[in-house]
Amino acid sequence: MLDGDAVGKVIVEIMKERADIVGNIIAVDGKAIRSTSEPGNPHSALQILTAYLTESCVVLGQNAIHDKTNEIPVFQAMLSLLNITGKTITADAMHCQKETCRKIIASGGNYVFGLKENQKTLCEDVRLFIQSVENAESLQSHTTIEKGHGRIEKRICHKVTNIDWLFGREEWAGLKAVFAVRRIVTKKGKVTDETCYYITSADASAEELLRIVREHWKIESMHWILDVVFSEDECGLLSENGHKTLNILRKLALLLHKQHIAMLPRKVSIKGNLLSCLMNDSLLASLLAGL
Repeated sequence: MLDGDAVGKVIVEIMKERADIVGNIIAVDGKAIRSTSEPGNPHSALQILTAYLTESCVVLGQNAIHDKTNEIPVFQAMLSLLNITGKTITADAMHCQKETCRKIIASGGNYVFGLKENQKTLCEDVRLFIQSVENAESLQSHTTIEKGHGRIEKRICHKVTNIDWLFGREEWAGLKAVFAVRRIVTKKGKVTDETCYYITSADASAEELLRIVREHWKIESMHWILDVVFSEDECGLLSENGHKTLNILRKLALLLHKQHIAMLPRKVSIKGNLLSCLMNDSLLASLLAGL
């Protein structure tokens, strides 16, 4: 029987060698394949942690997460296998861990991590400082406004470089700044307003930090496409190896479709391109030539 992890490593190497690899942001995120869970126990589903070079849409590495562990140690182990020198690692609040930060800095990289309840005191201190009117003059800010798909999205980044006031800052390796990103979305007359908080070791402007946070969305988008376009969560295979192998093959197919679509004179959806390849052998051959 084929080893899903071994197949995954081979295909990841193909992706890294064949793709036009550019960019310096590596987004890390986990995804559960829901069809693999035991009845009544959704946490038993096979989870796969992926390191994704956002600008090139290339998977740099991935590992399965079993029920006896979680994303945190798997992520920390993955860091020792990746060349992250000069790269910025992004991840959700789960990975805002002192040891993870230490490993990234020791390997020559930088980090941008979200803050939530797992670092409750740190998150609250950052929130109170940024929201305080008295500190408004010490904030570096940048705003963007995007219109499309029937909605208007305004993003505001507030960055604080002087963090002498932050208790326990010396425990976080390389920590240079904290910042907040506020998202105000107007759609069909309804307005949502959300603010998220972050820590970073990167010596970057508020504008660049806003771009980095936006880049992390790409791995979440990739996972959404695996579900909605490739129907990954509906796959009924019983073999864990089979799921691992199909997961990386889907990611490779997605990369090839994105590369092909980028060269087209008009915008085509991933789903539309998949259907076109099913109907046109020449188009399929052209897409596979990207391997």
